[in-house]
Amino acid sequence: MSASAMNLDLNRVTVLTGPTAGGKSALALELAVRVGGVIINADASQLYADLAIVTARPGADDLAAAPHRLYGVLAGDDVCSAARWADMAQAEIAAARAQGRHPIIVGGTGLYLTALVHGLAPVPAIDEDVRRAVRALETADARAALEREDPAAAARLMPADRQRTLRALEVVRSTGRPLADWQQQREGGLGTDAVQGLVVDRPRAELHARAQARLVAMVAAGALAEVAAFVALGLPGDAPVMKALAVPQLAAHLAGQCSLDQALAEALAATRQYQKRQQTWARNQCPDWARVAPA
Repeated sequence: MSASAMNLDLNRVTVLTGPTAGGKSALALELAVRVGGVIINADASQLYADLAIVTARPGADDLAAAPHRLYGVLAGDDVCSAARWADMAQAEIAAARAQGRHPIIVGGTGLYLTALVHGLAPVPAIDEDVRRAVRALETADARAALEREDPAAAARLMPADRQRTLRALEVVRSTGRPLADWQQQREGGLGTDAVQGLVVDRPRAELHARAQARLVAMVAAGALAEVAAFVALGLPGDAPVMKALAVPQLAAHLAGQCSLDQALAEALAATRQYQKRQQTWARNQCPDWARVAPA
């Protein structure tokens, strides 16, 4: 379906997702202008105030054309869980409706969208002693512990996925039950009937070309200076925002560890891998959502 042929159901929340560099933000802006909408961010990296260029956050012209919410609202050392984001998003949805505007959620962070639409597992609060002990572990040690204590979770997670590894480990240690058991139940979501879901769909080669063009444009717009200032903040290396696309690669170049060409090549490879994961998520989690081909 083309964007021009879309009819939004104004009685439901519009949720627009798809792979990075696919054109989600431009489409969301087009729709918001058309129906008097408010655009609500569902991209984890775009929440952070210090990375406007590298995360392709909407610029001044876009912000002037339609209201945007949850962009650049967190400091770099803050961590935004899916539960916290879903609470913020639901508050913005309510505020938009109170103003007579249509809420349009846009972003590619699958965990956030799952929490918003389907709700969250009712995992009890984690014992603080357990949390401190788990968070103090090195990634390799946490991975080894998870393989012993929740092998099914370890099998699902990549070895380097520190954040999810620590979460699974603290849950099984604090509650005595694997995270997957808790995830069989969901509470607090909008529900599928309350959502009109749309997925940006482009051929893989087109997505790759768009990702490459965006990286080049980011560098021309000052991405290196932005990353240099960001690295100077001295945030922990395992902070989620430190893993934003292109940040590790450009930081390595600035530290003299590689050439700019090599950094961009590695950033492009990481972006393409992320695009593939996002497409797989959308195919598996949103099979019934309409596919949209932006102009």
